[in-house]
Amino acid sequence: MAASASLLLPLAAVSPAVAAPTAPPATHSPSPSASKSPSGSPSDNKGKPPKQPPAKMSEVGGELLGRPGVQVQPEAGAPALPKGLSGDAWLVADAESGEVLAAKNAHWRLAPASTLKMLFADTVLPKFPRTAQHKVAPSDLEGMGEGSSQVGLKEDSTYSVQDLWLGVFLRSGNDAVHVLSAMNGGVGQTVRDMQAHAEELQANDTHVVTPDGYDADGQVSSAYDLTLFARSGLQKKDFRDYCATATAQFPGEEKKGKKRESFGIQNTNRLLTGQGMPVYKGIAGVKNGSTTNAGNTFTGVAQHGSRKLLVTVMNPETKETGEVYKESAALLDWGFEAVGHVKPVGVLVPPLGASGGKDAGKSGGKAGDKAQASVADSGTGSGGGGLWTAVGITGGALAVLAGAAYVVHRRWPLRRPPQP
Repeated sequence: MAASASLLLPLAAVSPAVAAPTAPPATHSPSPSASKSPSGSPSDNKGKPPKQPPAKMSEVGGELLGRPGVQVQPEAGAPALPKGLSGDAWLVADAESGEVLAAKNAHWRLAPASTLKMLFADTVLPKFPRTAQHKVAPSDLEGMGEGSSQVGLKEDSTYSVQDLWLGVFLRSGNDAVHVLSAMNGGVGQTVRDMQAHAEELQANDTHVVTPDGYDADGQVSSAYDLTLFARSGLQKKDFRDYCATATAQFPGEEKKGKKRESFGIQNTNRLLTGQGMPVYKGIAGVKNGSTTNAGNTFTGVAQHGSRKLLVTVMNPETKETGEVYKESAALLDWGFEAVGHVKPVGVLVPPLGASGGKDAGKSGGKAGDKAQASVADSGTGSGGGGLWTAVGITGGALAVLAGAAYVVHRRWPLRRPPQP
């Protein structure tokens, strides 16, 4: 455990620049309250989900998670679930052990909106150093859905990879997604990479059609899979930095003979910024989204004391402003109170390449027990010398995140090469 503790990394030392938000030019993406699409665009009305969940769904993570409706196993002293939860699907899980404390329609395949960008980032982010530079070509911006929200990339202007990821995480910019996809060999290649990574994570409810989450026929994910994407992504330092950043300065257009200016951008995650509601205590990311087909979606991570929880909410039927955040906050509050008073209804499975990954698919709480018992077998390095290396995150360095603390997650080793 001493080795694990030495790897706790303060975000203050590694996070992107944080600045007070300023008003972006009028040509940039609309505010979150005006968004209608994966990140602010109207849907093409393809891929609308059925009105009712299937009678039987995937049992990855445990048999109870394959059942429709609310799944919770309260024990003595357990609090009641929050009243008024209207999401089509939701899930609350321990971020470290992977135990699922409660869920509703965990494996219902629904439109994901921009929460799918978590899979995009987890797949593509490791491929390019944040200091790398890229000049935007006109072809890089082709193929975005009508009305897509944009961070404001300009053709023939050069941006760092860090700039592009800030555009993805803070403004959910589809223009930044498409430029990074172009750097990765194109949208088609990126979609294939994302699908392969989803399969490696055992996110079997997910079918990727677009890298940005824009509504498309057949594009689906689930509350369970989105939580897997968040848990996997949060093991990457850059992913943690970006998703926990509330505000930043973004470079403007390059104009010959003129000094390049910048403008402020703000994260669209309202529990992180406090836009229209209080900042959630201990929040440290992760991603929100909204489209016509998906409604509003959100996956978040927070810590109270030593406990770290993940929550995902998809498509609240209640259409009040900020409802997805209100229901997410209520579920987090419940989860922090319920820990130790509920029997897990399942577990977030490890990737196929991790030790025990192939055996964890339907093992429910047993897989969580096995994972927690493996903490002592820790290692260092991004390649993963041992199982379950602990890494850290802090949101406390951000002025807008008063009261936020570090979050510890587990890292699985990379798949070892086959032995001769």
